[in-house]
Amino acid sequence: MNLFTSTAAKQRFIALCALGAVLCVAIGFAIGLLSMGNRYPMLRERSFQQFAASYDRVMSDYLNGAEPKQLLDGAAEGMIASLDDPYSSYMTGEKGTAYTQSYEGQFYGIGADIRVEEGQYVISSLTKGAPAERGGLLPGDIIAMIDGKPVKGIEFQELLARVRGEEGTTVVVKVVRGSDSKPIEVSLKREAIPVHTVTSELLDGGIGHVTISRFAEMTAEEFKTELDAMQKDKPLKGLLLDLRSNPGGLLKPTIEIANILIPDDKVILNVVYKDERQIMTYKSSQEKEWTIPIAVLVNGMSASASEVLTAALKESAGAVVIGQQTYGKGVVQTFKQFPDGSVLSLTEAQWKTPSGAWINKKGVTPDHVVALPAYASLRPLAIGTEMKIGSYGEDVHTLQQVLQELGYGPAGAEGYYDKQTAAAMKKFQEAEELESSGQFNDKSGYLLLQRLREKLDLEDPQLHKGLELLLNQGA
Repeated sequence: MNLFTSTAAKQRFIALCALGAVLCVAIGFAIGLLSMGNRYPMLRERSFQQFAASYDRVMSDYLNGAEPKQLLDGAAEGMIASLDDPYSSYMTGEKGTAYTQSYEGQFYGIGADIRVEEGQYVISSLTKGAPAERGGLLPGDIIAMIDGKPVKGIEFQELLARVRGEEGTTVVVKVVRGSDSKPIEVSLKREAIPVHTVTSELLDGGIGHVTISRFAEMTAEEFKTELDAMQKDKPLKGLLLDLRSNPGGLLKPTIEIANILIPDDKVILNVVYKDERQIMTYKSSQEKEWTIPIAVLVNGMSASASEVLTAALKESAGAVVIGQQTYGKGVVQTFKQFPDGSVLSLTEAQWKTPSGAWINKKGVTPDHVVALPAYASLRPLAIGTEMKIGSYGEDVHTLQQVLQELGYGPAGAEGYYDKQTAAAMKKFQEAEELESSGQFNDKSGYLLLQRLREKLDLEDPQLHKGLELLLNQGA
């Protein structure tokens, strides 16, 4: 049966259907745009149109050509940099991977610490039992090639990327040893290399000195292990917790350590998010009562998580704090890693001490302010440069001060590398059985720094004050 009584009616029906289809498409498109705008708010911004136009122009007209990923990674880096927040950043590819690995309990490599010396990459130390040591590499070996590619002139991060890799994969390392003219080549299989962040020593009077260099994935477990080792024979009389120059790190291991030292149900910290839409209070869940006196050592480079633990121990556990005002980083970052390894680290909250104090840009004030000797604040030695008779400037002055502190003075006219400076340098080199040229070089520089550190470790007034207070408390 024919539904249309005339050709005109049929045409009107077809036109209405076509119009309806167009309207459906238009409505669907509008809904899609609205949905996209809600899902991606930046599409509604007029400046995004300029960004898209610039991207298209670069891709179509830039003389040297461009890679889309490189452009978009650069845009993401610039976007986060525009926040003008020193703690928020976007790290692409290998930079992001290196960032996350720095907090992990291990990485995959050969177990060799490497330093730059005279423009060369030199093995400074080896992890006991790791592939590099088992393969016969030695401290002092100069790395010449990795997997058949020369390393001269490459950046340090690129060298690390070549040495590290997936577990079980092989890397071929060619080194030059001493005066041997023939390079030595070894094939090493990468394996898990543990990252240690906690060290300890038992001081006189039964005082346990525990140093935490940063808070990484396994730091709390390392802390427990060190405590158990020091108390194997008898309980400690006091705990000297050294957080000096600890830049912070992960909150989870910080809380776990606080749970050991702070009485149950006492506040560790409060974390306050944007517009106070969420406030998280962390309280101790201590299982075994801690009765040993605690002293904490801090300085101006103790920051973030180390300040969290310091403030919590001071306010909730009655610990005494010794040293200098801490850095004052009272904000919290969270990071997200993307499939390509890139990482977005973003400031999302502030934190308060148990008493409710903000420490951002203020720091934690020690109970006993104790400064280190003046030589501890000397500017770094100019490793990577050569200084000799006729050189002058601040780098020469710093070298003269170091030589003077180590007993190799007088070291010459201030800031001028004269014959007296060369004589002092030569005297140090002879004492250390180095080539006694009287000129400053990397090898001499590294040894000067090592001897200065040893002097500071021996004299350390902050540590001695902490030890004195703990011994008096235990008396």
